[in-house]
Amino acid sequence: MNCKSTRIPYRQTGVFSKLVLDYIDQVDAIKPFMANPATLQGIQQAIEARKAFKTNRSVLVQELKKQYDGVEASNKVKQSIESLLSDNTFTITSAHQNTIFTGPLYFIYKILHSIKLADNLKTSLSQYDFVPVFYIGSEDADLDELNNINLGGHKLVWNTKQTGAVGRMKVDKELLKLIDAMEGQLSVLPHGNDIIALTKKSYKEGETIEQATFLFLNELFAEYGLIVLKPDNKELKKELTTVFEDDLVNQTASENVEKSIAALSDAGYKVQANPREINLFYLKDDLRQRIIKEDTRFKVQGASIDFSEDELRKELEQNPERFSPNVILRGIYQETILPNIAFIGGGGETAYWLQLKSLFEHYKVPFPVLVLRNSFLLVEEKWKALISKLGYTTENFFSSEQELLNKLVIKESKNETKLNSSLAAVEELYDSFKQQAKAVDTTLEKHVDALKTKTIFRLQELEKKMLRAEKRKFTDQQGQIQKIKAHLFPGNGLQERHENISYYYAKYGPAILQLLYNESLSLEQEFVMLTEK
Repeated sequence: MNCKSTRIPYRQTGVFSKLVLDYIDQVDAIKPFMANPATLQGIQQAIEARKAFKTNRSVLVQELKKQYDGVEASNKVKQSIESLLSDNTFTITSAHQNTIFTGPLYFIYKILHSIKLADNLKTSLSQYDFVPVFYIGSEDADLDELNNINLGGHKLVWNTKQTGAVGRMKVDKELLKLIDAMEGQLSVLPHGNDIIALTKKSYKEGETIEQATFLFLNELFAEYGLIVLKPDNKELKKELTTVFEDDLVNQTASENVEKSIAALSDAGYKVQANPREINLFYLKDDLRQRIIKEDTRFKVQGASIDFSEDELRKELEQNPERFSPNVILRGIYQETILPNIAFIGGGGETAYWLQLKSLFEHYKVPFPVLVLRNSFLLVEEKWKALISKLGYTTENFFSSEQELLNKLVIKESKNETKLNSSLAAVEELYDSFKQQAKAVDTTLEKHVDALKTKTIFRLQELEKKMLRAEKRKFTDQQGQIQKIKAHLFPGNGLQERHENISYYYAKYGPAILQLLYNESLSLEQEFVMLTEK
């Protein structure tokens, strides 16, 4: 895919939240909620903080080796894992829920951003080593969000009756049917059979979704040295039992995070995630439910399971894998088990991480540099040609459909639909009337002003009607605008939040991943548009 790359300031896109824009610009209101800025200096400061914190590297490497046992890991991945034993090696981490077949494009963008940043830091700070890690959010249970992908304008949904943590669910016949449906759509493209083969190799009947995701990502990114981490792990969770116990017994996190939420709200920012009194789920078989406290008993919501405090402590000690941190504690878990210095996340993730800094300080865990993930818009040649034919640039399509049509009509119409000069003449005429009326009786001024306002309003309404009438002459162009807009910004949202990587892989092969890697930014913060030549 031979592309022209165009960078656009995030503010010019009009599609990102105030918090994201303020974070990029490092406004003063944001700074109290972050430890270090997303700069090379900020990375260096994060390294120094991390050096003072003891990460159990031997357990981490031991469990990673177990996870990769029997898997076709590249030499680069093996080297990355071994390097984690060194105190001079640090991770660059991204994470996402266990969405089938990687879900929307930004899943892929996060990973490639972490790889690119790690590679660039190896050059900039050559006294250290950096490895990219993807943390599989396999303990999430929001099946409605995780059970579907969009492919070529079609939504494919995995209809399963399984319950509990999605990562512990199994690939079943219903999921295999989706792969067959994907094959029907993609096999006609040059590399369609390749991506289907990779998918079938990873998603085998009876395999857990977590393991299938692990295998799929290894197939896609092993040559880039990406380590895929499965955090649903007994030995790794042992590293955080003290924090888990504190949250269960003392509900420390909720009180701490509530203060940060209040401060962010006072600063004018929207809250992304609210804490619970207890921020842990209980996992067992096909069960994933909140732990709640009622009087002196700890109960698993929606299940006939309860514990006394002593029984709960014992359960945590013996079976830490049955306790799953929610969004409030997940970051603490991640940053405890990994020697991490930077976290790559989207706008929503950045927002809830900003709520957590004081909690990290409480537990004396280093807070990572928050790097807003890369955003891309992929524009194929056929869409570029149609855009050009209409006389637009691709950047124009960040505007609304109505704005685009108005611009076209004003530019192409042979009839003048603007009444600017006429309105100015009316203004002058009424000013003259006003002077005449004032000479007769000063009380008539207000009457003339009212007439002027009414006339101007009626003329502006006429102008709108003239524009609408002219627009009707551009029906074909309007249809084309709608088609382009629907493809580039499906549902009036960003392409990256909708489309799946499989289509682009089927069309361009692994070259699409290389292209995205090449065009990925590191610590720069701009929107990237890739237009096929």
